Parts: sequence; structure tokens; C-alpha cells
Amino acid sequence: MEFTSELFWKLLKFGAVGASGLVLDFGLTYLGKEKLGISKYLANAIGFCTAASTNFLFNRWWTFSDTNPDITSQFTRFFLIALVGLAINTAIIWFAHQKKGMNFFVAKILAVGVVVIWNFVMNVTFTFN
Repeated sequence: MEFTSELFWKLLKFGAVGASGLVLDFGLTYLGKEKLGISKYLANAIGFCTAASTNFLFNRWWTFSDTNPDITSQFTRFFLIALVGLAINTAIIWFAHQKKGMNFFVAKILAVGVVVIWNFVMNVTFTFN
């Protein structure tokens, strides 16, 4: 994948969409973990999956200006990539929080940074190509 100015702008848009998803993700994770008392890993999964779903719509429309009529297959690819991202996210949080004693939300920030790169590369390559 060649890094062009067009790809750069897509990455910036992807980042902006991701930032909105991050707010949703952290908000739902906080609500579930701190206010509803559910497992921190289940709360993380709920926040992450909700954000991934809204991010698909925003990225399809704004970042990639995609008009593929097969939205179901496209969403499936996007969501499968997000699920792998969730596994990476959870593994990083578990390791950093449980094994290294890092604050849960600091570990989550670290995990999000890694997963953003994974998601962008995979979606440029397989979802919105």
C-alpha cells in the first residue's frame, strides 16, 4: 500500500471518525463498568462493538465515500476486522492491566492506539477497496 496524499486524508478522516467512536466506546464502557456494575471486559466489548458499528456508517459515507450496493457483505468484513481488533484490544488491556498493574483506562488508551492502526490498514485493504 503506497502512502499518498489521498490515503493521508482518508487516514485523517478515519481518525476523526475513530475519535467520535472513542467517545462512544469510553462512555459506554464507563457506564457499564462503573454505573451498571457489569464486568469490565463485557463493558469494554459493548462499548467497542457499538462504536465499531457507528464507525462503519461514518467511514462508509464520509471517509471512503463508498457506494458499494452490497452493504451487508461490506459491513460483515468491517465487523470481522473490528472483532479481531476487539481481541487485540482485550488482550492488550488484560496484559497491561492484570499483569502489569496499569490503570484500566490507561491500558484501554494503549489498546485503542494499536487497534486504530490495525483497523485502518485492514479496512483500506479489504473493506473499502
